[in-house]
Amino acid sequence: MFGQRFATCLSAGALTLVLAACAGVQPVAYSGIDAAHKLQPNLGDDRAKVPFAYAAPVVWSRYTQVELDPVSVYQGADAQFGDMKDEDKSVLASYAQKTFAENLAKRFQLNGQPGPGVLRIKVTLTGAQRTTPLVGQAMHFDIAGNLYNGVQAVRGGQGAFSGSVSYAVEVYDSSDNRLLKAYIAKQYPNAMNLPAAFGSLGAAKTGLDKGAEALVAQLH
Repeated sequence: MFGQRFATCLSAGALTLVLAACAGVQPVAYSGIDAAHKLQPNLGDDRAKVPFAYAAPVVWSRYTQVELDPVSVYQGADAQFGDMKDEDKSVLASYAQKTFAENLAKRFQLNGQPGPGVLRIKVTLTGAQRTTPLVGQAMHFDIAGNLYNGVQAVRGGQGAFSGSVSYAVEVYDSSDNRLLKAYIAKQYPNAMNLPAAFGSLGAAKTGLDKGAEALVAQLH
C-alpha cells in the first residue's frame, strides 16, 4: 500500500517536490563563528556541500603537527538543529571529536604545542538532521524510493528522508593564530548507503566521517 501511494506521487511529479523539501535548509555563514567575517560564497564545483569558504595561500607541507580543539555545539540563533535534543547534539560532538582526531592522525602528529609547524583546528557543529524513523529505511526497499535515491547518488545529493550534519571548520597557524582556512559544510551519506539509514543519528555520523576525511585531503 505504501509503495503504491509513493509511486503514484512519483508519477504525478509530486514526489520531487516533497523530497526536495526533505533535503532541509542549506547551511548559512553562521554569524557566531569566529571566521564568519572572512567567509565568502563558494563558487566551486563543491558549493552544494561547502557553500561558504575562505582560504589563504598556504604551503601545507610546512605543518607536521596539529592541535584539535574540543568540538563544540554552536549556540547561535542561526543554528540549524531543528528540534534535536541536547543529548543528541552531545553525542554528535563526541563522535566528531573522535573521527576528526583519528583522520588527522593519519597526516599529522596530534597534540602539538603552539609554535611553528603546528596547526590549530576548530570544528563547530552548527546543525543536524535525524534520519526520519522507519521512512528513511523504507525508502531503500520501496521501488520509487530506490529510484529517487539512485538519482541522488549519481548527483551526489542527499537520500530521501536521510539525516545530515552541518559544521564549521577553522584552521589556524598556532604560532600567531592567523586564519589559514575556514569553511561551512554539510555532509551526508551516499544516497544508496543502506547501513547509514539505520539509527536516527547514523547518517549524521557518516557525514562526520566523510567531513573528517575531506578535511585531511585538503591539508596535503
